Amino acid sequence: MSDQKMFVGIDLGTSRSSISTSEEKHEYVDSFVGWPVDMVARKVLKRKVLIGGEAVENRSMLDLHRPLERGLLKEGSEKDQEAVRELVAHLMRESGVGKARENGASVRGVVGVPAEALRVNRQRLKDAMRGFMDHLIIVSEPFAVAYGMEALLHALVLDIGAGTADFCLMQGRYPTEEDQRTLPNAGDWVDEQLMKSLKEDIPDLAVSIHTIRRWKEEHGFIGKAPKSVKVTTQIGGKPTEIDITQSLSQSCNAIVPPLAETMLDLIATVDPDYQETVRHNVILAGGTGMLKGLDSALEAALKSYGGGRVQRAEDTIFQGSKGGLALAMDAPSGDWEKLPKE
Repeated sequence: MSDQKMFVGIDLGTSRSSISTSEEKHEYVDSFVGWPVDMVARKVLKRKVLIGGEAVENRSMLDLHRPLERGLLKEGSEKDQEAVRELVAHLMRESGVGKARENGASVRGVVGVPAEALRVNRQRLKDAMRGFMDHLIIVSEPFAVAYGMEALLHALVLDIGAGTADFCLMQGRYPTEEDQRTLPNAGDWVDEQLMKSLKEDIPDLAVSIHTIRRWKEEHGFIGKAPKSVKVTTQIGGKPTEIDITQSLSQSCNAIVPPLAETMLDLIATVDPDYQETVRHNVILAGGTGMLKGLDSALEAALKSYGGGRVQRAEDTIFQGSKGGLALAMDAPSGDWEKLPKE
């Protein structure tokens, strides 16, 4: 393997992270890492660290970390930096890249992150990748999606994840700062709105943000409710059925105005000769971007500006990492940054 080069694309997301490799391996994990809080927890779990959904399920026994929140790698926390490395190590291990590197393969990786993390946390991200790959390129997640879909000219990508909604205008070249926008109105924001609304209606409601997130992911919608949404939860220690339709509707629909306004503002910066083409080539990606009816709501916002078309990315889990892989395999030698060995 000493002469072998391996290429990888990693999508390091607030809620979920994924990897795609040139060996056609694809793996993903929820972006949670936890360490047992004490001796008893270590004895029960028999593990030094838990990753992903397993960490969330056992959170009562863990020092649980979600290292990327609101699109940023948390500052000032060694545990959060360690958590990022644990996530990357897990992806490398599960995809076989770690073993290949141990056997002498040279690894070149493109890492896609929320746009705000790219601007603010570049050096900390580079430090987190040290020891896992030999050469690195860091890009914004919506750009990775655009590259993977070959939406490189007169296109607009909206990558709406948990922490941020990232916009990237593609004009046949690498996007500049002016071509991109970031909003905090994303999945976590909707969860917070839903939690607040439900607690206003039911003051003694005791429910975790993880349960709120699950309700949104299973039942969330934009526009009119297709049917009433009822869930069962504990109130006063008793299983109780509650109707969350109105709160869910208000919380999910509240995301549309800021998204639509930013989309239209960014399209307005395009040369007028190309604006119509861009309006008909809007791509919706990311987990929150898959909310039922969001594509139709954004198309409705485009009607008064001449109309347009919003299409969904087909692969919500691996679209970003596959785009990173495509970029890695195409990138010229001058685009790579060599990482020092540990």
